Amino acid sequence: MEIHIAKYIKATEKTLLAVIAVLTVVATCEEVLNIYAERSVQLADLLMLFIYTEVLGMIGIFFVSNRIPITLPIFIAMTAISRLIILQGKDMDMSYLIYEAGAIFILALAVLAVRYKPIKTYNYQTDEETDS
Repeated sequence: MEIHIAKYIKATEKTLLAVIAVLTVVATCEEVLNIYAERSVQLADLLMLFIYTEVLGMIGIFFVSNRIPITLPIFIAMTAISRLIILQGKDMDMSYLIYEAGAIFILALAVLAVRYKPIKTYNYQTDEETDS
């Protein structure tokens, strides 16, 4: 029974990711058509296209490895906050800019913390021995 539930959940997960991928491609096409119609490319538009690219990359990595690296959603969040700052413009309250920049800084520290690996690591029994 548990095996059937696990297979159903895995199939549902892959189906939803495929739907997200298709909708991301549709949104990308809409964004490109919007840029073409306005005959103007803004930095916010480029950041939105970059977010779409990161989402597609994250889905692609999941289909290949069945894992989503924790850093990819963090990069997407950083890009989204950057886009928000640009869209708010110069008329916004400067305290919001400090909060949003602080959020980007905290996310950058999170990426560093997740990717940190000490130079000297303990050799586990399953690791290959280099001293032969």
